[in-house]
Amino acid sequence: MNIPLTYLWTGVILLLTSCDVSQDMIYLQKKEGKEVATSINSIQSKQYRLQINDVVSITIKAIDPKLVSIFNPTNQGEVGKSESDLYFNGFKIDDHGNIRIPVLGEINIIGFTVEEVRDKIENRLLAEYFNKEASLFVTVKLAGFKYTMVGEVGSIGTKNVFQDQVNIIEAIANAGDINKAGNRKAVTIIRQSPTGIEMHDIDLTDINVMKSPYYQLQPNDYIYVKPLKKNTWESFKTGMEGFSSIVTLITLGTTVYLLFKK
Repeated sequence: MNIPLTYLWTGVILLLTSCDVSQDMIYLQKKEGKEVATSINSIQSKQYRLQINDVVSITIKAIDPKLVSIFNPTNQGEVGKSESDLYFNGFKIDDHGNIRIPVLGEINIIGFTVEEVRDKIENRLLAEYFNKEASLFVTVKLAGFKYTMVGEVGSIGTKNVFQDQVNIIEAIANAGDINKAGNRKAVTIIRQSPTGIEMHDIDLTDINVMKSPYYQLQPNDYIYVKPLKKNTWESFKTGMEGFSSIVTLITLGTTVYLLFKK
């Protein structure tokens, strides 16, 4: 057996297989033939519109604390409150799209943005209970950013983080990253919108994904990481990897044999 030639072929095979795998595993690459701006400006994603079962946190502040306490007796502002307290003391949107606020009663907020809900509550309070000199200040937030990860990731399930925005890279990191069997080039985002369900595949190995409106997640998004397809090239590559291992063992055995023979 020609030992140097065997070493050469083994090195070439390992180099080809490792290079191909690395290109499929690296996030946000600059792809050949694709133009990439010097600085990527994020696309302004659509404003999230509230859905059934969302929980919102509402804080009302004004000069008169006694009057304010009527409207939020269990939540005297956010100072000293943990993020989980805000979730459990929040207002859940029922099946009719309503929340129930002390004194004000039921208010329909389904399909509204949090900014629109804030304006709606503020305008009603000013019209019925407060005057302009009361320095009324209303804050409305989602009590947790919820999304679901399934597929080829380290940890599947529904995640709930206490922040205003989450991008797909952060979501995947929170799920323990995509494993080796996962397809980073076709991650499916399933999103509920007022007009129906939207589905879109994004390529996380391409830096241009940062321009996509699906790069920034929305609450209640469903992320599915598909397994890699076992196509002809994958089968060939797997076979070559197995072949390279066999060649390595043969080479090692031959080397040991020659050393002992001397």
